[in-house]
Amino acid sequence: MRVLQLSLAAAVLSVALAAPSFAQATPPASSTGSAQAAPAGQPAQPPAPKPQPAVPFPSDAKYAFVDVQAVAANSAAGKAASARLQQLTESKQKEIGDKNKQLQALTSKRDTSVGVMNDAARAQLDKDIDKLQRDIQFANSNAQAEVGDLQNELQGDFQKRLVPVIEEIAKEKSLYMVFTAESGFAYVNPGLDLTAEVIKRLDAKK
Repeated sequence: MRVLQLSLAAAVLSVALAAPSFAQATPPASSTGSAQAAPAGQPAQPPAPKPQPAVPFPSDAKYAFVDVQAVAANSAAGKAASARLQQLTESKQKEIGDKNKQLQALTSKRDTSVGVMNDAARAQLDKDIDKLQRDIQFANSNAQAEVGDLQNELQGDFQKRLVPVIEEIAKEKSLYMVFTAESGFAYVNPGLDLTAEVIKRLDAKK
C-alpha cells in the first residue's frame, strides 16, 4: 500500500521544482514605442523550508509525516533537479532575450528613418519586424513547452525515488500511515517528522 498520496506529492513537487515562466513578446505599437518582450525573471520564491532539528521518534507511534517540499529543496536529488531546470530556463531566457534585442534594433531603425528610407526599404523592414515578432512568440511558446516537459519529467523521476524511501521507513517503523506536512495539522508531535531521515536515505541511494 502506498504511504504517500501521489497526487498530493506531485502537487508539492510542482511547487518545490517550479520553473520561472516566460513572458510573451509585446509587439512595438508605434514609432515612439520600444519592444517590451524581454523574458520575465524568476518570480519571488519563499526561502526553502529546512528540516527541523531531530526529535526522538515516539516508540509507540503508528503515524508519521514528511515535509515533501523540504525533501525536494534539501536533498541532493532535489537540488540536482532544480539545477537542471534552472539551466534550461536561463538558456531559453537568453535565447529570447537576444531575439528581443534584435527586435529593438530593427524597431529603432524604423522609427529613426522616417523621411529618409524609401518606401520599398521601409516595407521590407516592416516585414522583417513582423517576422521577428512571430519568431519571438513561437520561441516563447516553445520554451514554455520545453521547460514544462522537463519539469514534469524531473518531478516524475523524483517521486519514483522518494516514495520507495518513505515506504521503506514506514515498514521498518511498522507505521499505519505517513502523511505529508502539506496536508495540514492543528498539532503534531515534532518527533513524528521523518523528513531528515528521508533526505538522508534518499541521498544515500544516489
